[in-house]
Amino acid sequence: MRFINVDADPSAPRIRKLTLAVDEGRCILRWLWPEQLEAVYVERLELNQMNADRMDEGRMGDVDYSDRGGGSTQGKLKLYTREEYKANNGYPDRITGFGAIQYTVYACQMQEDGPVLIRQQDGDNQGIASAGKADIRFAIRYKSGFFQKRKTVFITVTAEVPVPKEALCYVRKQGGVPLNKDDGTMYPFVSDFAAGKNEMPPVEVAKDDYVRLFFTDGPLYGAAYRLISD
Repeated sequence: MRFINVDADPSAPRIRKLTLAVDEGRCILRWLWPEQLEAVYVERLELNQMNADRMDEGRMGDVDYSDRGGGSTQGKLKLYTREEYKANNGYPDRITGFGAIQYTVYACQMQEDGPVLIRQQDGDNQGIASAGKADIRFAIRYKSGFFQKRKTVFITVTAEVPVPKEALCYVRKQGGVPLNKDDGTMYPFVSDFAAGKNEMPPVEVAKDDYVRLFFTDGPLYGAAYRLISD
């Protein structure tokens, strides 16, 4: 198995108009098939690795190529034929637990040296589904003396599930509470958040500074979590 970029071969088939429909733990993928294309590979990538339940081990044909030469996918790949698509009226998948799942459909051409997967740059063959959002609650307290020029910020994060440190940041703004992650100076967190209550190390700021938490990537992490201010 190997990949080629669609830009390297303008005549290569492309997947068009991928859509995802999620209902009661079931996701249906549908797309427009290029003419004469008989098979695709569907990649399933759990973006935040938050799902409590994996796909049924009994599902055959799931192969992880993330560490093999000739490809650079990070999720599980499954061969899916046009006939299967017609029989199922799409590509069905079961999603449970919490997290965001990214699906990518690769057009597949069979050659003598094996399948060739077409990597697209337009994103038309890719979509993200939410398997359910986990709550992340945060509380911010300030402490300072009457005659001090600085104050201490205490941040508490209470997570329903473990959360990677890359998901959150805190923003400091002078004179008012930040409105978004770009409305002030952004700072990363240095460790992951465990499920339950997490007390962050105190932060010293100027007396007229204010702090708030945000997702580092709203569309990505917002599909997996709800960020709630207490």
